[in-house]
Amino acid sequence: MPQTIISLSTRGAGLYEFTDQAEHFVARTGVEEGLLTVFVRHTSCSLLIQENADPDVRRDLDQFFKRLVPRSDDPSMRWIVHTAEGADDMPAHIKAALTQVSIGIPVGDGRLMLGTWQGLYLFEHRDRPHRREIVLHLGG
Repeated sequence: MPQTIISLSTRGAGLYEFTDQAEHFVARTGVEEGLLTVFVRHTSCSLLIQENADPDVRRDLDQFFKRLVPRSDDPSMRWIVHTAEGADDMPAHIKAALTQVSIGIPVGDGRLMLGTWQGLYLFEHRDRPHRREIVLHLGG
């Protein structure tokens, strides 16, 4: 079964599209039909399939999650104990727990069967830059 690891550099919190990298991987394998499993190897970021046409969607999602789970130095988050890695760390773990770290995408005719406006995103939940690893595994 074909498998690879791609690496993404983030500049801080936000959504980072990697649809092209996943499509190139699938095309290189020559597999016509199967299931692409996408898995992120970290606990403070997650994966999303989301609209890739209007950047306002990404900004609004990022703002929603910041309001839903503020940094631990926000007065509403005084209950948080895990703060050793900064005020954004435990909230990042919570956001990752609310979303997903693995996604399955059908492959047909050698292509990802995403909808017209769908793209694959790494959702970075930490404030500072990180290098993230994403495993792509194509099963027949």
